[in-house]
Formats: sequence, C-alpha cells, structure tokens
Amino acid sequence: MYKIVKKVSLASNIYLMEIEASRVAKSCQPGQFIIVKMDEKGERIPLTICDYQREAGIVTIVFQTLGSSTKRLAEYKEGEYISDFSGPLGCPSELVKESFEELRKKNVLFVAGGVGTAPVYPQLKLLKERGIEADCIIGARNKDLIIFEEEMKKVSKNVYVTTDDGTYGLKGNVNDCIKDLVQNHGKHYDLVIAIGPIVMMKYVSILTKELGIRTIVSMNPVMVDGTGMCGACRLTVGNDVKFACVDGPEFDGHMVDFDESIIRQQMYKTAEGRALLKEQEGTAHKSKNCGCSDK
Repeated sequence: MYKIVKKVSLASNIYLMEIEASRVAKSCQPGQFIIVKMDEKGERIPLTICDYQREAGIVTIVFQTLGSSTKRLAEYKEGEYISDFSGPLGCPSELVKESFEELRKKNVLFVAGGVGTAPVYPQLKLLKERGIEADCIIGARNKDLIIFEEEMKKVSKNVYVTTDDGTYGLKGNVNDCIKDLVQNHGKHYDLVIAIGPIVMMKYVSILTKELGIRTIVSMNPVMVDGTGMCGACRLTVGNDVKFACVDGPEFDGHMVDFDESIIRQQMYKTAEGRALLKEQEGTAHKSKNCGCSDK
C-alpha cells in the first residue's frame, strides 16, 4: 500500500499528489512514468513523474480528471492509501545520459502545454542541478489552467507564458511564442523538448522542422496500459513501429506520424475501434517487448 502524503488542487480538474514510494523514488529519472492502481479491481493509470525526493522516498504525480478512474483518484484524501504504484517505467530523458560538457554546449527550449508542464519540471530541475539553465514556454487555454509557473521560474533561465484567450502572458499559442523568440528576439536553440497535447506537439514539430531545430516530444498522452500489451500506444516513427510505453515515451518529433496517432487515439475509445485496429495490425498490434502472448 502507498500513502498519499500530500494532495493539492492546482487548477480546475488538475491535481498534485505526493506518494510514499521509496523504491520508485530511489531509481526514477526525468522522463519516466509510473502506473497507479487504486485497488485490485482498479484500472491501470500511467502517469508521468513530476518530481521525486529520494531521501524522503516521495514521488510527485500530477494528473487531470478525464475519465472515471482519474476522477476516482481525485477523490482520495491525504493520509489514504492506494494499492499499487509501479515503476519507474519507460526510458529516461536523453538529457539524463548526456555529460555536463555536452549539455552546456546546447541552448535548450522546453515547451509545456497544459498538464504536460508537470513532466517538463524534473528535466529543467535536472539541468539546474548541473548548473545549466534553459528557457521554458508554458501554454494553456486561459490563465486558470496555467500550472507550475513559480516552480518553473526557480529552475529556468526564462519562463514565457502564453494563453489562447490572452488572459495572461502572451496572447496566442506556444508556436506564436517560439516564432517571436527566434524571429524577433534573436534567440537560438539547438534543441526543443515539447510535452503536452498531441496536437500541440504536432504543430510545434512542424514549426521547429521549418526552423531547423531538433525536437523531442513525449508521447505519453497515447498510453493506456503502460506495458505494450494493449496496443493503444503503437505509433510510427520514421519507418519503424514503436510503442510509447516501452520504447519511449520520448521520440524525435520530426519523425513521429502524429496524424496516425491522433486517429488511433480516437478509434481506441470504442470497442469497435479497438477490434478493428487489432485486426488491421495483426502481430504488430502489441509490443514484442511487453512479454505478453497473443493467445
């Protein structure tokens, strides 16, 4: 059992929880995710790691209530327990593996959309701990949905905020801000790391390809089971079939077939759509690395 030691409402339907999970806290890295299961009959919920305190054995998650399971999770209170908290899963951010000398040569821009702001935070924090500061753009539909702004300011060189309706920060979307920084303020970036809704990551990748900036995206929004068994997170990257939960969640944004992923995500919401995808994709529907059988 895993104790909820802190719960905070960050915005409408967006919650932060700190969970006692010492084993996960000791080994997790930025970019990875965990799977929450509230009880033995509960649904598996993959959630990216927002922060961790290794010595205290605490892992921080941030989630949005989109379905019945996340709504149920949001009803839990401080001091209560959840049944399973498995992880860390997935591959760490490529920044984890790079040396200080390699990192200090790069100008990095993070682009965070909505709840995607949460998994951006540990990557910025990692760079800050190594004495490297990066820029960050936080985008949301309106001011009320902006999260982690103050936390981001503590670990970033510059934080730029955009809102679609102009209620806070720059009026427009994250692409408007990227273009303004590059074209009007002379900013140069070697790498963009974008995490947020699939549509946002798609259009960020289109723009950065035009600007000649290498881009990494996190495909965690397409994950359902978190082990490659369900086939929901199957995607095409270049000429290869990948699975976000076991091969990612981070991929080259210029090589991801976002349109295919968007269509799959819509189809996977219905039983008929899931059956059709399984029939069409055959043995490629599941990951070969999940350890499961097609029987």
